[in-house]
Amino acid sequence: MLTYTIRRLVLAIPTLLFISLVIFLLLELAPGDPMANVPLTVPDEVKQRMREALGLGEPVHIRYIKWVIQFFWVEPLHIINNLFGTSFAADAQRVISWQSRSPVADIIAERMPQTLWVVGMSYLIGVLIALPIGIISAYKQYSWFDQIGTFVAMVGFSVPTFFTGVLLIVIFSVNLGWFPSIYDTTHEVTDWDSFVFQLKQIVMPVSVLALYNAAQISRFMRASMLDNLNQDYVRTARAKGLKEKTVVMVHVLRNSMIPVVTVIALGVPTVFGGAIITEQVFKVNGLGQMLIISIQGNDLPMVQTLTFIFAILIVLFNLIADILYGVLDPRIRYD
Repeated sequence: MLTYTIRRLVLAIPTLLFISLVIFLLLELAPGDPMANVPLTVPDEVKQRMREALGLGEPVHIRYIKWVIQFFWVEPLHIINNLFGTSFAADAQRVISWQSRSPVADIIAERMPQTLWVVGMSYLIGVLIALPIGIISAYKQYSWFDQIGTFVAMVGFSVPTFFTGVLLIVIFSVNLGWFPSIYDTTHEVTDWDSFVFQLKQIVMPVSVLALYNAAQISRFMRASMLDNLNQDYVRTARAKGLKEKTVVMVHVLRNSMIPVVTVIALGVPTVFGGAIITEQVFKVNGLGQMLIISIQGNDLPMVQTLTFIFAILIVLFNLIADILYGVLDPRIRYD
């Protein structure tokens, strides 16, 4: 397993470099001019100097090489500087946002906690809800519980998150007044009342994403359980006199989790994509909202970095899913 993991990590390097090249070229070919938001009263020579300051006068391949070096070398060393107080790369040029004129990594670090708080909480709740629902629905197929679970899952998976978010705002914020409609990112938890307010303001965005995640994962869990419940090894385990709980929760569940692990692992980057819409609806000052603002303002360094981070998450969680295969199924061995 260790050999396989190292081999996959080494293979991920050229994969990520190719992905970074594709992202860079696609955004370079996209329409839009970073100088479009500059007031018309600014003289052309000033705009030209601004272009040169942003590095737009350099060839495409030079800008790509600089961006890759800054992403993989300069920014990690800057993080080490902050953590350990070392002096590596103290004078190196960092990736700068064209809109805020601040380092991209610092802006992402400021907004990351908000996204992780909402996305992480929603995904954890979604998985914890989906797994037992899928297991019970499969074991009690066609029961009233299965019918209700199937209906809720289909609705949760079919209805887009922006519609669910607006619907919750209208019902629970506008009509009932139970929860705030806008997420206050400046709120700090200092006492019990502030903690209660923090819980209230994350209820709706977390519920929207958790419903969508639980609907998808529960359907996969149910289908995988149904596929394994009728296998020969299950009948053999029952014939040997094992308790029904042991048969279902140990033998069937372990084999059923193999395809579900893929859905859960690869769903993490997808949730970040879904959070883009949810953050816009609830005004969460996270990475999703930052990506939308950067796209609207033609801030290519920020868009390139955020998009590439999502790509890294996909590659990373693909590797995690493959490793978990070997843990769940003894027949799968990579070494």
